[in-house]
Amino acid sequence: MLAWAEDAAGRLAELDVSDEALQALTSARDAARAEVDELGAEVSAGRRTAAEGFATEVGAELAGLAMKSASVSFSIDSHADEPGPEGVDDVALLLAPHPGAPPRPVHKGASGGELSRVMLAIEVVFAGADPVPVMVFDEVDAGVGGQAAGEIGRRLARLARDHQVVVVTHLAQVAAFADTHLVVDKSPDAAAGVTATDIRAVEGEDRVRELARMLSGLSDSDTGQAHARELMAVAATGRD
Repeated sequence: MLAWAEDAAGRLAELDVSDEALQALTSARDAARAEVDELGAEVSAGRRTAAEGFATEVGAELAGLAMKSASVSFSIDSHADEPGPEGVDDVALLLAPHPGAPPRPVHKGASGGELSRVMLAIEVVFAGADPVPVMVFDEVDAGVGGQAAGEIGRRLARLARDHQVVVVTHLAQVAAFADTHLVVDKSPDAAAGVTATDIRAVEGEDRVRELARMLSGLSDSDTGQAHARELMAVAATGRD
């Protein structure tokens, strides 16, 4: 009965259209809008202060990911008259892939490989502060090789300190940094008309042979295996 009475009193108050009730609602609305405007301005100022430093840190990471000439920046447009759940700003991350190129929203101006590397750079900068427990990178190393691939592997390993990182890669330089190396094999069954997929973990000498296969296509090549062992040694000592 007490709960019903409380609910009924609330419903009755909503039906009250007296001048006093309307004035109270107007005052509450104006106070709430003033608070929204104040908080929105604080958030907007904080974003503008953080944007330059954040863009510089992301740019420094991109330099090590075969995007030395790329730069990132932010577009922050405020609309104080149209506040939303995320404040009064429309924020866009812009990418200029090379000098002279106009900055464009990263989702419009970046190729698939560039977008993956930009996201990797952002996650590295955010490492330890991002609440996302699992990250999946598919072909983050597209279009790179050599030293740049090794830098990608190193950064992925750094992310793995605070997150579970799942990486799909065809580069041995990246795979060498993994804590767990899984190989996906497809086996077509012509008789049944289906293709079976198998996933197996490789360790020890099996992993050496797999990395050698990724490097040269020859799992039993002495040269390829020597290179694979070298990659694993570099990865074991170069995660920092």
